[in-house]
Amino acid sequence: MSDGDRSTSEETGATPGRLIIISGPSGAGKSTVVSRLLTQCDLPLKLSVSATTRPPRPGEISGEDYLFISDEEFQRRREAGEFLESKEVFGLGCWYGTLRDQVATGLAAGQWVILEIDVQGALAVLDQKELKPITLFIHPGGMDELEKRLRARNTESEEAICARLETASAEMRYMHRYQYEIINGSVDAAVAEICQILKDQKENHPCSKS
Repeated sequence: MSDGDRSTSEETGATPGRLIIISGPSGAGKSTVVSRLLTQCDLPLKLSVSATTRPPRPGEISGEDYLFISDEEFQRRREAGEFLESKEVFGLGCWYGTLRDQVATGLAAGQWVILEIDVQGALAVLDQKELKPITLFIHPGGMDELEKRLRARNTESEEAICARLETASAEMRYMHRYQYEIINGSVDAAVAEICQILKDQKENHPCSKS
């Protein structure tokens, strides 16, 4: 945390929050787990809203689902170093990223800010040693189970499923870079496990001790 973030915390009287990174392959159920975690875990959790250059889909609201900005604005902010992590989704030409100021504001206010990001983004954040995030990797128990879940959706072509499985296999190889492995066999069990991990981290964190 920067000196500016510390001073903001001191001014508000809030104990600085923690940064949480949750990653996992497509089909692991990350979004469902995170959504349930936000409503069921008794901690000041806040999901970071990513910025993107893609147009909003029907029903999406800027600032809630994503922060929708132009490609020119995204590149200006990227060049100015305003993103903790950012990437272009190849084949789609759209950029996604996590803005530093949004995370810093949440942490300074005492919130536990969740980044639901892919492995590439997580590694970029981990390179910034001062952040000291709590890192969790969610998967369904193995590649066979993941393939079963992806096929059960019945929403994608064989080519798309194979591409997702190839990406997932590459992501699973980075699981050792995360502090905690969460097997999402049951959403309720996964949420309870993560919530307990976060509460244990709170008890053991120096800033939580008065």
